Amino acid sequence: MYWTAGSTFIAIRKEIVRLETAPSEEGIVVVYTGKGKGKTTAALGIVLRAVGHGHKVGMIQFIKGEWYYGELTSSKRLEPEFEMIAAGKGFVGILDDDHSIEDHRSAAQKAVSIAKEKLTSGNYDIVILDEIHYALNLKLITLADILDIMRSRPTKTTLVMTGNYAPKEVLEIADLVTEMKEIKHPYHRGIKAKKGVDY
Repeated sequence: MYWTAGSTFIAIRKEIVRLETAPSEEGIVVVYTGKGKGKTTAALGIVLRAVGHGHKVGMIQFIKGEWYYGELTSSKRLEPEFEMIAAGKGFVGILDDDHSIEDHRSAAQKAVSIAKEKLTSGNYDIVILDEIHYALNLKLITLADILDIMRSRPTKTTLVMTGNYAPKEVLEIADLVTEMKEIKHPYHRGIKAKKGVDY
């Protein structure tokens, strides 16, 4: 195509760039599950890639919310293309959890409402529901809640869901499923979570 007249070549190149950066016509459902680390990290990798194409991404965190972790700050640097909402009350029943199960359940139900609102708004190319499967396993939400969210997904929007214990009903619907398998973990050697790596 280098023999083409200059103006024509530029027009063709602009069309190629437009097609490469335009959101896909049809989204998919992505699930990151399993006992190994890296599920939220994989979802954040999608964020980094999508923002590079100018896509709009929304992330709703179902468990995290009250403790500090790095993406609370770094996510601000990716605005306005990336919006992260920490809707949870923190990890349930461990560490310094001082909330009742009713508080956690109420926060998770609010996250369900936010997820549906973001999905149906048409404003996002990708919506990420972080740790939603943990919320289900902890009985903060129901399988019906998750399936209802999935049904509300516009065809053009990609839905990403993370967390261990993804139910078979979700796995059957998903287009891409990755299971994180733990081979070894520093925690078992008494090494505490590392700032910037684990949180």
